[in-house]
Formats: sequence, C-alpha cells, structure tokens
Amino acid sequence: MSIETLSEQSEKAYALLKEDAEKILKLIEVQMTNLTMPQCPLYEEVLDTQMFGLSREIDFAIRLNLVNEEDGKKLLGQLEKELSSLHEASMNRK
Repeated sequence: MSIETLSEQSEKAYALLKEDAEKILKLIEVQMTNLTMPQCPLYEEVLDTQMFGLSREIDFAIRLNLVNEEDGKKLLGQLEKELSSLHEASMNRK
C-alpha cells in the first residue's frame, strides 16, 4: 500500500472516530436536556456504553496503524472533558 493511500485512510479513520465522538456528545446533550438527570442509572448506562464503544473503535484503529495512539487518546480525552463540562453545566442549572 502506498504512503499516500495509507495517509488518506488514516485521515478518514480519524475523521470517522471524531464523528462518532461528536455523536456521543450530541446524544448525551439531548438526554440531559430532555430525558434524564445525570445521576440517573439510564444516563450512566448510555454514557458508559457509548464511551466504551468509542474506546474500542479507537483501539482497533490504533492496532491497524490507522490512528496514532496519542491522537486517539487525545480524542477520547477531549470528549471526556466536553462531557464533564456538559454535566457540570447541567448540575448548575438545577
């Protein structure tokens, strides 16, 4: 496989992972706004399941050498930070 093709695939893999992270953030935003409280077991179940799934996707992409390990960890860390801010803002509204 050429370096150019590998680079394109790496960019596409990272873009897909980032898109999945954004979907999780939107899902949690909707859930917190409309459905449940952050301390609700359903909220925690959805959050844990989604974050676990994304972390497995990232691990898989890393193992395929499509995503650099540091970039994968950074993406997951950024999502965790955004979710924490969202949770904090939700708690302050109550």
